[in-house]
Amino acid sequence: MNLHDLTAVEQAAAIARGELTSVELTEHYLRRSEQVAGAFVTLTADVALAQARAVDAGQISGPLAGVVCPVKDLFFMVGANTRFGSVAYDFPAMADDNVVLAMREAGLVFTGKTTTPEFGLPCYTEPDPSVSAAARCVWDSDRTAGGSSGGAAVAVAAGLAPIAHGSDGGGSVRIPAAANGLVGIKPSRGRISNGPLRDPIGDLVTSGPLARTVSDAAALLDVMAKPFPGDPFYSPPPQSTFLAAARRPVQPLRIGYFTDTIITDVDVHPEAEAAVQATVTLLSELGHDVRPIARPFGPETMLQFEHLWYVLALLTPVLPGDEDRLQPTTRYLRGLGREVPGISVAQAVSLARIQTRVATAAWADVDVVVTPTTNGPAPLVADFVDTVDPARDFENQKAWAAYTAAFNLTGQPAISLPLHVTPDGLPVGVQFVGTMFGEQTLLALAAQIETAQPWHDRKPVAW
Repeated sequence: MNLHDLTAVEQAAAIARGELTSVELTEHYLRRSEQVAGAFVTLTADVALAQARAVDAGQISGPLAGVVCPVKDLFFMVGANTRFGSVAYDFPAMADDNVVLAMREAGLVFTGKTTTPEFGLPCYTEPDPSVSAAARCVWDSDRTAGGSSGGAAVAVAAGLAPIAHGSDGGGSVRIPAAANGLVGIKPSRGRISNGPLRDPIGDLVTSGPLARTVSDAAALLDVMAKPFPGDPFYSPPPQSTFLAAARRPVQPLRIGYFTDTIITDVDVHPEAEAAVQATVTLLSELGHDVRPIARPFGPETMLQFEHLWYVLALLTPVLPGDEDRLQPTTRYLRGLGREVPGISVAQAVSLARIQTRVATAAWADVDVVVTPTTNGPAPLVADFVDTVDPARDFENQKAWAAYTAAFNLTGQPAISLPLHVTPDGLPVGVQFVGTMFGEQTLLALAAQIETAQPWHDRKPVAW
């Protein structure tokens, strides 16, 4: 057995018992990380080894102390430059973002910054080649790894790290998780700090974990979910750790499902439909009350999300001389952001809050909602990109990422599980949406499903 065959929880336990050192583990992952393109913008060996030595010396302890966990390159991390996936940025971080600080204080080891598309805007990860190679699906390198946490997903799926930090503003953890056969969690709004500098319009964005197992994702969520002074949203503390929730039996739940697309009206991909139908059968066999339900709202409502997304694209400051260096789709979205009146932004934020209440009322009689994560398997690299017509690029993205953004709007927790594989061997994820602050129920259910239909031993060639 190789070290990377162990889960993050197993690695942490081995370190705590003295059977493995963090330095050994870190060196193992650093060697592997040099062999796969597209996962990392930069490797931070000196930072990682210093962190590992501190754990081995007993200076830092915690449930995941000594375990490798790279940081997405939309976040500030002391000891590494920040690129934001853009030719317009390349500067050292003066301080950690709050979530990065929480991970650092818990003893996680930062082997590098993972690749993201420019400003984290697209659902694919293909930055300018001068920044990084494209993040490619580990199951078929001709296909995209998804985005915007595409590099983080490749790192975990290819065995370059057992867990990884990602962020999700419209599906950016769940989409690459689905494309690469991983577990990806978008927690409830306010569960993880967005500070100190981030307070995005509408608070669509949250950090979240990517992992191969439910327990590993839960353990990383425990580390990430640390409140900080000044956080604009309050998330009530969980009744127990998220890892404990992933280990407890789950009682029969009321589960609703639908496959109609939400953010745009397009045909449902047959593999997305098949993934949900197979999951419905499994859930029924596990004793849950499963029933079809209607989507709570459709594309007409999601225009509000788009207004917020355009403004978010604009909020990343760019020097006037660098604006023309940005990628065409980035420039297109920023241009739309300049056209959104202030009153429309205020209305969109207000309507986002209203949609939380709409979804809650519509689904008052169910505990969990099931949908596809993406509208089919990952498309080919460059399939989305349209440098001539970036509006078409954006529409292409919406057609594939047709389910996830709705729950950034409502703020509900959601998890993608790797429950379906196409005849060609491509992963297709299934999304489970919980009630507000209902992560523990989602994790208990996810763990039950993982036991009934394991996926951990499914490994790509790169493994």
